[in-house]
Amino acid sequence: MADLRTYFVIDSLQEQLAAFMGSQVQGYMPVAGMASLFVEVAPGMEIVRLLDVALKSTDVRPSIQVVERSFGTLEVHSKSQADVRQAGEAVLGAMGLTESDRQQPTVASSTVIRHVDPFHAALINKNKRASMLLEGQTLFILETQPAAYAALAANEAEKASKVTLVDIRMFGNYGRLYLGGEEEDVLEGSAAALKALNGMSGREG
Repeated sequence: MADLRTYFVIDSLQEQLAAFMGSQVQGYMPVAGMASLFVEVAPGMEIVRLLDVALKSTDVRPSIQVVERSFGTLEVHSKSQADVRQAGEAVLGAMGLTESDRQQPTVASSTVIRHVDPFHAALINKNKRASMLLEGQTLFILETQPAAYAALAANEAEKASKVTLVDIRMFGNYGRLYLGGEEEDVLEGSAAALKALNGMSGREG
């Protein structure tokens, strides 16, 4: 039986996360306001069958199908939250599982760095995939497992505050999220991100 590592629905993609996904994905680009389903499983090849199930169950569009050696990840989205949830139910049904069988996210590390040095900001920006981190800003770094939960953390942080999405890594053994901005905004956004992850039900990994 496949292992359900990640399963969650985002009710409304925020602007920065949607734009980031649109710049990175190979499938259909989502836009802000759409609902989105993320599923991560092991073994990785199982995600190909599950994406087929999701697409044939209702009117959703895929942006992500990533097959790694150990894990597979999919994302589908739609303007209709009902369609996205129906796709999720179809995936769970095909696996013979329920939402409670998903793995709870584990926060491996989280750090707030205040008044970022300009040379440090430049180094981070060398490897970023989204927006720039500016000198003097506050930086929040989150590492979570399973990796796809980084997307949920990013969306909740953006929903709660005026943070800047600097970088996000949603695949692999660990997910990573970098948020920048004014200290008050970063603290508010990081609190929302951690609350979302810590509030997820499921089994222990």
